Amino acid sequence: MKKVMFAVAAIALAFSANAMAQNVGDNSFYFVTYYSNNVSGAPDATLRFINDGSPGVNLYANIYVFDDSQELVACGACTITPDGILSEDVKTELTNNPLTGRIPSRGVIKVISSAFTTEGAAELIYGMHGWATHIERATPTSGAYATTEAPIADANFSDGEFDLLRNLCEYAGLLGSGQGTITCTQEDHDF
Repeated sequence: MKKVMFAVAAIALAFSANAMAQNVGDNSFYFVTYYSNNVSGAPDATLRFINDGSPGVNLYANIYVFDDSQELVACGACTITPDGILSEDVKTELTNNPLTGRIPSRGVIKVISSAFTTEGAAELIYGMHGWATHIERATPTSGAYATTEAPIADANFSDGEFDLLRNLCEYAGLLGSGQGTITCTQEDHDF
C-alpha cells in the first residue's frame, strides 16, 4: 500500500511540476543563429520570429548580421505586432545591402527583442520566438542544396554585448551612407 501511495504522490508531483513549467513560458530576449551557402544558385535562407502576444505590445526584432570574419554586415529593427509574424530572407533583406560592399556567403545573425516604454526608452523584453532555415550542400561535389529549419537558440547576454551591438549599428548608420541597413518585410506580406 505504501508503494502505491508513493507512486501516486510521485505522479501527482510530476504533473504539478509540469503544469507549473508550462505556465512559466520562455523569458528569452537574445537569440543567435547562423547562415551559410548565401551564394548564387542556392535557395534563400529565412529568419522568422513571432510575437507570442504575452507582453501585449509591439516587439522589435533588433537584427545584427555578421560575416564569418566577425564584421558587422548589416543591422536594423523590424516591428512585430502581438500575435504577428516577421519573416526575413537572408539574401534579399538581410545581406543585400552590406556595409562592407561584399555580400557574405556565411556568418552569424544576432537578434534582441525589445519594446518601448511609456517614457520612450527601449526595454529588453521577452515574448519573441524564432526559427531559421539553413541552406546546406547536399554533397560536396553536387550543386544540390538541402534546406533545414530549426528553432533559433537563445543565448547568454551581457550589458557589454548589448552596448557593443548598439554602438556597431549606430556607427554603421552614420558611416555607411545608406549601406549596412536591412529591409523589413511588412506583416501580411511575409510569404
